[in-house]
Amino acid sequence: MPNINGKAQQDRTYDAIVVGSGISGGWAAKELTEKGLNVLMLERGRNMEHVKGYTGALNNPWDVKNRGMIPKEILDQHPVQKDCYAFQIDNQDFWVNDIQNPYQQDKPFNWFRGDHLGGRSLTWGKQSYRWSEMDFESNARDGHGVDWPIRYKDLEKWYDYVETFAGISGSKEGLAQLPDSKYLPAMEMNCLERHTSATIKKNWNDRRMIIGRVAHLTEPKEQHLKLGRGKCQHRNRCHWGCPYGAYFSSLSATIPAAMATGRLTVRTDANVSEVIYDEKTQRATGVRFIDRNSKQTEEYFAKIIFLNASTIGTSFVLLNSKSSRFPNGLGNDSGVIGHYLMDHHFGVGAFGVHDDFGDQYWSGRRPNGIYVPRFRNLPGKKQENDYVRGFGFQGGADRGGWGRVNGKPGFGAAMKKEMHDPGQWSFWLGGWAEHLPHFDNKVTLDTSKTDPWGLPLLHIDCEFKDNEKAMRKDIMKCAAEMLEAAGHKNISQFDDLETTPPGHCIHEMGTCRMGKDPKTSALNGNNQMWNVPNVFVTDGSCMASTACQNPSLTYMALTARAADIAVQQLKRGEL
Repeated sequence: MPNINGKAQQDRTYDAIVVGSGISGGWAAKELTEKGLNVLMLERGRNMEHVKGYTGALNNPWDVKNRGMIPKEILDQHPVQKDCYAFQIDNQDFWVNDIQNPYQQDKPFNWFRGDHLGGRSLTWGKQSYRWSEMDFESNARDGHGVDWPIRYKDLEKWYDYVETFAGISGSKEGLAQLPDSKYLPAMEMNCLERHTSATIKKNWNDRRMIIGRVAHLTEPKEQHLKLGRGKCQHRNRCHWGCPYGAYFSSLSATIPAAMATGRLTVRTDANVSEVIYDEKTQRATGVRFIDRNSKQTEEYFAKIIFLNASTIGTSFVLLNSKSSRFPNGLGNDSGVIGHYLMDHHFGVGAFGVHDDFGDQYWSGRRPNGIYVPRFRNLPGKKQENDYVRGFGFQGGADRGGWGRVNGKPGFGAAMKKEMHDPGQWSFWLGGWAEHLPHFDNKVTLDTSKTDPWGLPLLHIDCEFKDNEKAMRKDIMKCAAEMLEAAGHKNISQFDDLETTPPGHCIHEMGTCRMGKDPKTSALNGNNQMWNVPNVFVTDGSCMASTACQNPSLTYMALTARAADIAVQQLKRGEL
């Protein structure tokens, strides 16, 4: 192997290595260091400092070049990333350059990703919902996918744990399909949202519209303040980075907590290519990476490896970690690694306007919306004939601003008056829906082509199938009937499937799934590889199904639980 770093192995050995610094990687580093381990965190992207790195966060609208219009030369460098709603001219450094970081697509797949310390924890939507008992039982109940090796009771205390540290605002609702927790004060609905919520409750006994549950500090506690985190300012500029630390991210919360132990070392620009495996001990001994700047290959060693490079990133590392024992990728005896790729499907629902509440407005820019928990195909309830599983709704009400006159002919006092007064109330309601696991939705490596670091090109082949398409019809119908019941007018249904392909929801899951049987899964119920037990995988790739809730909170709970198990096993000499 050329350009191997010549430092002594002892200087390059840690108790644990964490690959990735996003939501799950940050939690792995925090938990392992706080439990006494010396940890090396490897991040493929550049270094970024909390607050200092958020160069666009405090820009006024008039400070932004070209009034926010993105020049063609920037769009040409980001042909995939530009399609994300959060991609802006003054936060373009939060997104990979697609030309320099290529991948192949059989069918459209939008792989939105960052290239910096903290990863997508800086740009995630912060929606934070627990899974329920129903969600962990769904595969076994209807036969799609493998049965989860854990249940809600296995994660319940870990949900409590991570929510308390992260800070989740929300309201207790007593819904079996969306368990409650200990919340910070909830954000408020506006007048039209309250009206619509009351109407839904009056007309349907199985539907509820609530305020979204989000990882925003509405009332910081002592542990948050000690880390320098402050109260949410309701600026709704979250995807530029939060200089107040009000929303949860690795840079504002878990990495500082890990650093405070004195046991975390962070190495950025470290493009991990493979896990090193020792056939004699049948354990992983470390990882190999390529420095993205010098292109020098380096090796570091540890007793425990946590892979948190994101679903697709972790898939690459495992599939590229080949040996005589594992010719198809590390721990891939079952052949499932890279397969069963899933993402939530969305971009479907209904929109309407409302004539009332013309005398009411709101203050601030609430970085949140409403949520309608799943009500279709609940256990013991009526089951749909056209599809299995279900969906939840996100959305909210708003009044048109002065921008609504853009492109409209006219000038003078009448136009000024129209721009001065708020516009009509409107409401959009969009479904976030479950994607079933299919073997042929997959990630593979094309060894005939390489990226700028000489690594195989990653190849993605994924689509939404008949179950998802049937569900989308019901999503539109349900959204429209709820808006109609609340008195909305000019209701229009929408289905943007062609412009929101897999990957677009940024909830990739499933390519290194947990299970009860090593013949049909890659990980056991502790998130450790069946045949390489000192390798743990706790990012989205570990998921055996997607449910319909935003998944990041579950990644956090799984990671904290797995780190606790790993340290216990290490102390017992099992690793």
